[in-house]
Amino acid sequence: MENEELDLPRWCPEPYEGESIANYLVRFRSQEAVNISAPSSFSQAIGLGIALTRWEKFRFNPFPSDEEIRKFCSFVGLEVEKLVAMLPSKDERIKLEPIRLCLACYVEKPYHRLEWQFQSTAGCDKHRLRLLSKCPGCEKPFGISALVIEGKCPCGMPFRRMVKRQKPYY
Repeated sequence: MENEELDLPRWCPEPYEGESIANYLVRFRSQEAVNISAPSSFSQAIGLGIALTRWEKFRFNPFPSDEEIRKFCSFVGLEVEKLVAMLPSKDERIKLEPIRLCLACYVEKPYHRLEWQFQSTAGCDKHRLRLLSKCPGCEKPFGISALVIEGKCPCGMPFRRMVKRQKPYY
């Protein structure tokens, strides 16, 4: 896809506190004004190769370069510091799959938090609940797109009903 074919606004939604880059990228692409379904199209169009596809899958090896970060931020109109806040530190180990959630947090504010993917995070300190990685109804792993766009599992079970299935975390 040529850069000229991609008609994107040079603005972006404000990141939420603690939001993961994966959630943010899906949310950005799903805006009516943007309407891009795949991270690869967007990434290639702005000259980042497959970087955004990797970021959306929590693959940070190699870690995003300063040039990639600046290029993305410049293109969409996001402050560099805000993008960096959505990335793990270089020392933090990330659990690539599956997507993990505190459904109690998600019901309060429906977005994926970066800290839920840290290997060091076993549960939610706020709600004292273990993170879930799959739907308790159909047993399918959570996907980042369903979180952002649907707010429910593809089987139809709303995330708010899953809260009671989370086990205590001490």
